[in-house]
Amino acid sequence: MANPLPIEVKASPHAGAASLGDYVQLTKPRIVLLLVITAYCAMVVAAHGLPPFFLSLYTLVGLALSAGGAHAVNMWYDRDIDVLMARTNDRPVPQGKIPAARSLAIGIGLMAASLVLLLLTVNVLTALLALGGFLYYVLVYTMWLKRSTPQNIVIGGGAGAFPPLIGWAAVTGQVGLAAVLMFLIIFLWTPPHFWALALYRQDDYRRAGVPMMPVVRGERSTKWQMLAYASLLLLASVALYFTGTVGTVYLGVALVLSLGFLAMTAVLLREHAPETKLARRTFGYSLLYLTVLFAAMVLNVRAF
Repeated sequence: MANPLPIEVKASPHAGAASLGDYVQLTKPRIVLLLVITAYCAMVVAAHGLPPFFLSLYTLVGLALSAGGAHAVNMWYDRDIDVLMARTNDRPVPQGKIPAARSLAIGIGLMAASLVLLLLTVNVLTALLALGGFLYYVLVYTMWLKRSTPQNIVIGGGAGAFPPLIGWAAVTGQVGLAAVLMFLIIFLWTPPHFWALALYRQDDYRRAGVPMMPVVRGERSTKWQMLAYASLLLLASVALYFTGTVGTVYLGVALVLSLGFLAMTAVLLREHAPETKLARRTFGYSLLYLTVLFAAMVLNVRAF
């Protein structure tokens, strides 16, 4: 098991040679982009059409600052295990390009900027939800769950589900049933999505001492749990239609995508280590799933 507290990482020959790209990498921009997309889709559904431009701009920039800040703090805290994993050892903190203390300061600074921006330009609820997502990811997932339980990504996955709540609150000033269902969709999507990655990155997590489900419970148990979450995801994605905020085209897309995800997780049961082809395909499909599902919400939003 990994040390519960991060150890200091020795500086590499690259120390002090950080580029702009290294600072961008600190925020995990690809994940931030996905979070921003889901938040904007929720804004469109809440507004029954395109929300005001500046409201969208301030909300999405505020969310990006908050999420980027959380990721920077995560890189500060996880620097000891990041250096041990092939997937993460090229990050700027374990490489010594950006000092750990600077990463922490940047993370806190970005969150502070997010809070000020959202309070001044959007509303209090949106700002508090962005702060809540930041604290959930940093304190609940990164510092508590990730190194202590194989349920880390199940409970911790709630952090990545905050953006629809943030987007909805920005438009309406409250959190509606449809937003809660969008939260639930992402929450249920996260375990099969991340465990598919963990299945073909087991050696990384084992070496770092992170109790990811395939390492602790084994591949078979993990795959059956993925199937269970994919089944619940089907129900949640269909339930959104019955809120009256999206139309029948969305319902059709949700059914096709969710049944496809369910089928992929079922077929995955037939794959055994060291084979990982199906796990990789399932991970790739999961990314496509969330992107297309939220796009379908926007393309088939019901106007009133």
